[in-house]
Amino acid sequence: MTFSIVARSDDGESWGVAVASKFLAVGAVVPAAVAQVGAIATQADANVAYKGIALAHLDEGATAPVALQRLLEEDERREERQVGIVDVDGNAASHTGQACIDWAGGVIGAGYAIQGNCLAGPEVVEAMEQAWHASDDGAPLADRLLMALAAGDAAGGDKRGRQSAALLVVSEGAGYGGGDDIVADLRVDDHPAPIDELARLLELNELYLTASTEEERVPVTPELEAELEAFARAAGHPGFLAWVGTENYEMRVAPDLAWVDRRVLAIVRDETR
Repeated sequence: MTFSIVARSDDGESWGVAVASKFLAVGAVVPAAVAQVGAIATQADANVAYKGIALAHLDEGATAPVALQRLLEEDERREERQVGIVDVDGNAASHTGQACIDWAGGVIGAGYAIQGNCLAGPEVVEAMEQAWHASDDGAPLADRLLMALAAGDAAGGDKRGRQSAALLVVSEGAGYGGGDDIVADLRVDDHPAPIDELARLLELNELYLTASTEEERVPVTPELEAELEAFARAAGHPGFLAWVGTENYEMRVAPDLAWVDRRVLAIVRDETR
C-alpha cells in the first residue's frame, strides 16, 4: 500500500529513501538509513524490525542481496513483506512477497531499488525508474529521490489515494552544524497532497539546515557589512548576527560575518525595499 525508492548517490557519498502512501505517517514506519552503511525501505505488511537488522548486517559487511536473504530466511511472514535495500557500494536488492496486495512489484539497478504495492499498476514503478535515470546524477540525492517519487505519484501511485510521504537522506558529517549525518529527515504525516508538501519542506530544509556552498557565499565588504548592520538595527535587533540567530540562518552566514549566503542577502534586500 506504498511506493518507495531507496538509493545511493552516484558519487557514493549519500544514501536515502523517499516514500509515499495512503497510510498515516509512513515516514515513521518505512525508511531507515545510516551514512557509510546503506538504506532500507520496509513496507506492505511492514516488519519494522527489518530496519535495524538489515542495517546491522550491512554494517558488518553484508551486501544488500545477502542482507535481504537473511531477513527473509528469519521471517515466516516473508510473503506478506516488501522491502528494498541499497548497501554502501550501491548494490541493490528488492523483495515483493506473493501475498502483497496487487499491483505489487519492484525493480533494481545500479544504486537503486524501487518497489510498491497496492499500486495503480506497474506503470508507477516504471515511471519512477525512468525519472531516476532522467535526473541529473550530479544533483543532490534528495532532489533526485523526490523527482522519482513525484513521477510515481503522477503515474497513479497508491490506488487508494494519497495521505503521507517522507524523505530521509544521510551523508557523513552533512547534518546541522556538521554534528550528525542527516541531510534531510522530512515527513508529511497527513495531507491531501503529501508529495507537493514534501517538496515545499525540502526547499525550506535546504535554506535553513544545509550549509552554503562556496559558490553561494558573498564576501562581506565594509560597505556590505554597514548595509547588513543597518538592516538589522532597523528591524529592532542589536546587530546583524543577532538577526541571523533569530531567523535561523546560522548555516548560511559565517560566524565572523566574513560572508553571507546570496539567498539571505536577497532576503535582506527584499525586506529593505
